[in-house]
Amino acid sequence: RALAAELPGIEVLVADLESVDGLAEVAARLTSADRTVDLLVNNAGFGTSGPVASMDPDRTGREIDLNVKALVRLTQAALPGMLARRRGWVLNVSSVAAYQPVPDLAVYAATKAFVSSFTEALHEELRGTGVHATALCPGLTPTEFTSVSRADAKADRVPGFAHTSADQVAAEGLAAAARGVAVSVPGIVYKTMVGMVDVAPRAVVRRLAGLFTR
Repeated sequence: RALAAELPGIEVLVADLESVDGLAEVAARLTSADRTVDLLVNNAGFGTSGPVASMDPDRTGREIDLNVKALVRLTQAALPGMLARRRGWVLNVSSVAAYQPVPDLAVYAATKAFVSSFTEALHEELRGTGVHATALCPGLTPTEFTSVSRADAKADRVPGFAHTSADQVAAEGLAAAARGVAVSVPGIVYKTMVGMVDVAPRAVVRRLAGLFTR
């Protein structure tokens, strides 16, 4: 609200996307014909660090609901109006974790693999419509995400040169969406990593991921 007060034309809508009512409220806002939305950024999400066997099932269920179900629901709410106007952009925040299994972040990485696959499929469905879908796949970006996901110890082991700033991620993601790019991976470190993962044998990628998390 403080930031909105400094900027013109900002509307603040508070909603819990893990709740049925909160999700419905935001979906309804996206379908408004009077206050149209040209750009939807699906950025809400969280992770859970630790072995799958010891994770709280309620927490991982909420994680899947937010990272996957809410993202799909809001995308579906926004698309009909965008298609009718033949103008619009959907920017779904995925992760470089989508490119390989991540032991001790298994559920989170799996949800982001869904987001990337869903968004790339959507990108092709929308071809020629004037509406575009982009998957933004950042690497380690210092925000409150690591503490919420209980992954501070792992994040602290990553050297500083491999960190991308929130400003850089946002700028590259929005620029990619404006160009109609299907996938955006901010930062040369993560672009290189993704390129290597794409060509390496799956067994090697899986084993290296396991060694890294240990």
